[in-house]
This record gives sequence, structure tokens and C-alpha cells, in this order.
Amino acid sequence: MPTIALVDDDRNILTSVGMALENEGYAVQKYNDGAAALQGLQDNPPDMAIFDIKMPRMDGMELLRRIRQKSDLPVIFLTSKDDEIDELFGLKMGADDFIKKPFSQRLLVERVKAVMRRVVNRDVTAAPTEAAKVIERGKLAMDPDRHSCTWDGKPVTLTVTEFLILQSLAQRPGIVKSRDALMDAAYDDQVYVDDRTIDSHIKRLRKKFNAVDAEFDAIETLYGVGYRFKEQ
Repeated sequence: MPTIALVDDDRNILTSVGMALENEGYAVQKYNDGAAALQGLQDNPPDMAIFDIKMPRMDGMELLRRIRQKSDLPVIFLTSKDDEIDELFGLKMGADDFIKKPFSQRLLVERVKAVMRRVVNRDVTAAPTEAAKVIERGKLAMDPDRHSCTWDGKPVTLTVTEFLILQSLAQRPGIVKSRDALMDAAYDDQVYVDDRTIDSHIKRLRKKFNAVDAEFDAIETLYGVGYRFKEQ
């Protein structure tokens, strides 16, 4: 039974969303602030987490920042302001998805299922296929079975969504991938995301690789068309 950590200072959300997830067969760990959640997530690691952004003692952004120091735990954010979305994907530690309040419980459950499917597909050990083999493109090395990524031998920690987007680009260097194609690679076809979400993930990918190599420029933008991984 997959376990989901739900962190929100609104007890109504803890109760209603917790029940909706439990009805879908998930075990739910509930926390009403980030500080309590941080210790709980360390003591009893879940399979994924849902964080509210605005919380007392420790907000969702800080909670994710600390979690990302040791874990690539899949995270969905609950956000109440449009201007938080850019910060969420462009500047902070990188969540796998976000949902704007108010939201329907059905939408949240479908987003959770989509992220969980990506995690399961990442972790399942299957017979080697062309897609599952280690991808080596110049300084880049990606191992889908181990969800590991390095640049010039240095590890780069990616979320599930970031890994799938980069994998899609790196599999065919020089080939332009539209935002729609990258959405298909990273998201379930039942889950809607807009263009800005893909752009934000690309910004986050570049930031992570620039942290290990200031001259990283392997992901190219073709304005109005999409993105491609530079041919070596």
C-alpha cells in the first residue's frame, strides 16, 4: 500500500483529502505544519508527499528545500496564489506538480495517481530495453533503472518529472521536442499541464546542471518551437 504524506495547516483539508486518498487505497500520514512533517518524513519516509505552501513554523518551500538535501521524494504542492507558481518551479527546489486552491478532490487524486505511476515505472526492474539502457551523451550519463544522473562524473539529483523530461531530450540529440511532446513524456495523458509548467521544469534543470558546471548549455531553446539536447 503506497504511503502519502499530507502536510497542511487546514484541518478540513487534512480530513477531506486524507479520506479521499484513503478511499483510493493509499495510507496517509498527516501533519499540520512543516516542522512536524520534517521529522515525521525522516522517521517514516513515505512514497510521495503533498505540501501546502503557506504554513506556520516552516512553510512548504522550506520543507521541500530540506527534504531535497537528502531525498528525491515526489512532491505535489498546494498553492493559493498564481505568483507562487513561478517561484515554485523556477527558483526553489523543484516539485513534481502543483495544484491551485480551491481544487476538486478528484483532480488531486488523479494528479497523485499520475505521479505515483511515474515513480512505479521508474522503480520497476524490467528486462533491459533500448529505452532502459544507460544514456550517455557527452558529459551526460543517465541510468533510468537506477534513476541516477551525472554530468562529467558529478551527480545531479533530479525529480521524477525532471528526469523524464531530460531523458526524452537526451534520447535523440539534435531533435527538437515540442512542449506537448515533453508533456507526453513526463505526464500522464489524463493530467493537464500548461506550457509554463514545462518551461519552469527546463529552467530548473538548467539551474541544477549549472550548479555543477557553470558552462552547461546542452539544453537549447528554439523559441516558438520547443527544446532540444545539443548534439555532441
